[in-house]
Amino acid sequence: MFQWLVEKSLASRLFVLVAAVVLMLWGGVQTTRLPVDVFPDLNKPTVTVMTEAGGMAPEEVEQLISFPLETAMSGLPGIVSVRSISSAGLSIVYLTFDWTVDVYRARQMVTERLAAMESALPPGTVPRMGPVSSIMGEIMLVAIPIVGVEADPKAAREYADWVLRPRLMAISGVSQVIPIGGEVRQFQVQPDTQRMAELGIGLDQIEAAVKGFAANTSGGFLELNGREYLIRHLGRSARLDDLKNLALTARQTSSGSQPILLRQVAEVGFAAAIKRGDGGFDDGKSGGPAVILSIQKQPTADTVNLTKRIESALAELKASVPAGMSAPQVIFRQADFI
Repeated sequence: MFQWLVEKSLASRLFVLVAAVVLMLWGGVQTTRLPVDVFPDLNKPTVTVMTEAGGMAPEEVEQLISFPLETAMSGLPGIVSVRSISSAGLSIVYLTFDWTVDVYRARQMVTERLAAMESALPPGTVPRMGPVSSIMGEIMLVAIPIVGVEADPKAAREYADWVLRPRLMAISGVSQVIPIGGEVRQFQVQPDTQRMAELGIGLDQIEAAVKGFAANTSGGFLELNGREYLIRHLGRSARLDDLKNLALTARQTSSGSQPILLRQVAEVGFAAAIKRGDGGFDDGKSGGPAVILSIQKQPTADTVNLTKRIESALAELKASVPAGMSAPQVIFRQADFI
């Protein structure tokens, strides 16, 4: 067989040379398309369960949240190890499964156990699973520098949260985009206790009024002449003046009923939420605060191809960068190692 192959190849030299060239060209093209990664997938199938418990100390988080979750999850089929981290107001439980367990099957089993754990956890705490990601999944870091006189940390964070993050999350292969740094804008109400005492307003009244602010409700429908008309109460608003003029109660005066507004018993305004951690950026010439976006990929995604699509999306968004804000800059790119 081998002798016949050699004889036929020598007799058809031109065909053999052309076929060899075609195969070399095809191999070169395929080489550029190979999903080569800088590291193999080093971690076993892992499911992360995160639970926020605002106001709890690490001891309470461990006793009331982390330990019950560990106990409930340790009997799952194929599970190898269960470990947790309990900090102030946050519990993170890592569930590691055997190599033979499919990660999506593992997430289904964890979801079933979490549904049975609702009554065993403190009220208001809802455990949630993290996205499907790899231990080497952080493929890019993108910075939005907060520099200049007109720079606003709140605007930079809002641009990252509501423009950049949704656009990047829409790219197939992106597992998670986590913004770090800047300032999260929120409504803040600071009651004036002296004024509250004068008008007879309690903290419970302010709390109840603020909880019901900016919400749409439905009143069902009205049937008239064979048609149904929806009844809606449109109360959703992001205007500060609407919150200031929120009515708490009413009192009777000589001229009639007079409402007591929130701005009469409290100072209302926009302010930054309490920060735990921050972000910064240094281009070698000057440094300063910044919003950093950590982009993580799914375990099966091609890093090089995904990086190119992310950079293409960032280039499209450069034209929509608000005034007084620097364009996003890539400060870490795992594809460079590849």
